[in-house]
Amino acid sequence: MNKIVSILDSMEYGPAPEDDAVVRAWMARHKARFGHFIAGAFTRPGKANSFAAVNPATGETLAEVAEGGEKDVDAAVEAATKAFKSWSALSGTARARHLYALARQVQKHARFLAVLETLDNGKPIRETRDIDVPLVARHFYHHAGWAELRDQEFPDHAPVGVCGQIIPWNFPLLMLAWKVAPALAAGCTVVLKSAEHTPLSALAFAEICREAGLPAGVFNLVNGGGATGAALAAHDGLAKLAFTGSTEVGRVLRRQSAGTRKKLSLELGGKSPFIVFDNADLDAAIEGVVDAIWFNQGEVCCAGSRAIVQEGVAEKFHARLKARMETLRVGAPLDKSTDIGAVVAPVQIEQIRARVEAGLREGAVLHQPSWADEHFVRATKGGCFFPPSLFTDVSPASPLVQEEIFGPVLVSMTFRTPGEAVALANNSRYGLAASIWSQNLDTAFDAARKVKAGVVWINSTNMFDAAVGFGGYKESGFGREGGREGMFEYLLPAWQKRARALPESPPLAAPVPVDDEAGPGAAPAGLDRTVKLYVGGKQARPDSGYSYPVLDGRGRLITEAGHGNRKDIRNAVEAARKAEAWSAMTGHARAQVLYFLAENLELRAAEFAARIARMTGVAAKKAAAEVEASVARLIHYAARADKYDGRVRAPQPRMLALALPEPYEVIGISCPDEAPLLAFVSLVAPAIAMGNRVVVTPSQHHPLAACDLYQVLDTSDVPGGVVNIVTGDRDQLASVMAKHNDIAACWYVGSAEGSAMVEAESAGNLKATWVNDGKARDWFDAGQGQGEEFLFHATRIKSIWTPFGV
Repeated sequence: MNKIVSILDSMEYGPAPEDDAVVRAWMARHKARFGHFIAGAFTRPGKANSFAAVNPATGETLAEVAEGGEKDVDAAVEAATKAFKSWSALSGTARARHLYALARQVQKHARFLAVLETLDNGKPIRETRDIDVPLVARHFYHHAGWAELRDQEFPDHAPVGVCGQIIPWNFPLLMLAWKVAPALAAGCTVVLKSAEHTPLSALAFAEICREAGLPAGVFNLVNGGGATGAALAAHDGLAKLAFTGSTEVGRVLRRQSAGTRKKLSLELGGKSPFIVFDNADLDAAIEGVVDAIWFNQGEVCCAGSRAIVQEGVAEKFHARLKARMETLRVGAPLDKSTDIGAVVAPVQIEQIRARVEAGLREGAVLHQPSWADEHFVRATKGGCFFPPSLFTDVSPASPLVQEEIFGPVLVSMTFRTPGEAVALANNSRYGLAASIWSQNLDTAFDAARKVKAGVVWINSTNMFDAAVGFGGYKESGFGREGGREGMFEYLLPAWQKRARALPESPPLAAPVPVDDEAGPGAAPAGLDRTVKLYVGGKQARPDSGYSYPVLDGRGRLITEAGHGNRKDIRNAVEAARKAEAWSAMTGHARAQVLYFLAENLELRAAEFAARIARMTGVAAKKAAAEVEASVARLIHYAARADKYDGRVRAPQPRMLALALPEPYEVIGISCPDEAPLLAFVSLVAPAIAMGNRVVVTPSQHHPLAACDLYQVLDTSDVPGGVVNIVTGDRDQLASVMAKHNDIAACWYVGSAEGSAMVEAESAGNLKATWVNDGKARDWFDAGQGQGEEFLFHATRIKSIWTPFGV
């Protein structure tokens, strides 16, 4: 029979192996032994303290790589510290030239890097060649532009310093580029820890740095496993730590870095929904599933591992999906016809199998291709291969649905209404990405805005670009990589490097009547005023039943304020969650409320100034200036409310990416004693201007300005629950807010110890934190007391990708 006719009938691919001779020669040149890369040179690989880099497709040992210890980390950080002074002093153009050179060298060695990555990681050569390596070059090109424009686009900002970066094994070279490129563009130097399973492409990149003439010490590489990463993360010489990996390790790093003044960004796990509406292009959605969960063997933190399909098309969708699974090819990663390569290591294969077996015991229905039989097992023996898998008949609470499998395993559920689809999508502790399929863009965009995820792809999936920020919500971490927002992770306001320490605050007075030494008090004759909390738009007595004395500048009693506790915070959070209509309002509508609030505060300026002067003991003129500055700050954020509204990027032909700043929804805010009214307004106004609802503890020693302000809130159309005020001990209440699962972000201005406590206790749900580390801020200064820094911390970017055109 004519073979061509047979091939056209079966559409079978023949073998198309990629030659790996160049990579083998490179490893042979190094005698298959590698050290670390420190201060522009490779260290000698010792015989002891090393680990094997293994080809997961065959089990072959490719090379021996040095295992880094504390001395290696010390040397790398020392080299980076020494290089920082000269690197950060370079002009933007000079740094841009270096990043441009790195991008060009990556392109020159593109095929070599693609083959090396496939050998080391197990992913198909088509993916490393066509996706990973081109994106690596793209990141260095893109950030060469940011290096050139840094001072214009980020005025009055400075590089944070030496950065420790820890990358995972699923995208070894691409994750390196995501972290190294923005750090170098900002003017930082880097100590990077490669992934234990996949160190080789990072070592090749180190050679490229030397070849491209990058100054010694700007990029340093230490290899190793968890102990090496822990030594790097704990190092006192770092100003910034960036981590991509598991949520469990992310929690450890959050606690470990608490109080160290290190900036921290975490890109963690995911269990991303893949929503298919009944009006979707089903054939396109099927191909989307292939890219969502079987791309890179499902070893993708944003993999669309939860299919959520509308009931009317579920049966048809699953039938087509099972037919498509039959055509997928699992096998040698260097074969250009392979769709699914090898899982990275035996330990990962065992974890996948354990999850699948547990799902079967639960009663879920597993479907695998007919070819995934004993012959497949024999043919792939010696390698880490797992067939594409689909689970149906699963409960939303099943571990299959809730826990990250990190393998080529899809679970599928059905829904009836769009609201139910969003509810199922959000029924997860993760919030990294989502994919939404519908021919009706009204339906698609409505779901995209409601899904709690940092990246949403409409009628597409797993799209990435250096210009588009990537990062998660909830336990998927905080911070962004890529885009303008990614640059902020490696910069800080220049004034913070010279900020003075806050004076130590005396402990709060006990919530009991004042003793004889306080005298008769300074309260005027007349009816005694009961100062209450402000929760849900109403005054409320503290749950504790206690009040504590508020003293004037001379130590005399003015009155008493409610001593709030855990229950009061819980009530305030509940009220804030109910005020969700505030977040749905337009920026213009919120601006009108803020203008009205400024107007009403100004009408009572003399009263507030007198209160501040009496509480704090400052001169009347300074108290009046504080009120005037508070009014101006409200006007500033009223103006900003409808203007900090995102950007549109065009990363690919016929594709737009919308960078939308979304509110955290509920933010906990702990205010300082300094400038009790102005600091309160400076923190609350940007938060609510961006659509957040807040639970605030005002100045613990001077709370009355905030307690007077709730009367102004009542008369200024601020909906109940938008601003909730709980007076009391700042650190005790901050601890409660840091641990509260329904508070998505915490801002703390107080002591260094309190800052460390908030960071450590936020690890439970990995909420974003913004603390002052015990440093003072001049609230009267427009450069320190207001601006984009506040709006940046009041929002998190959601990147929505959408195709357009024909």
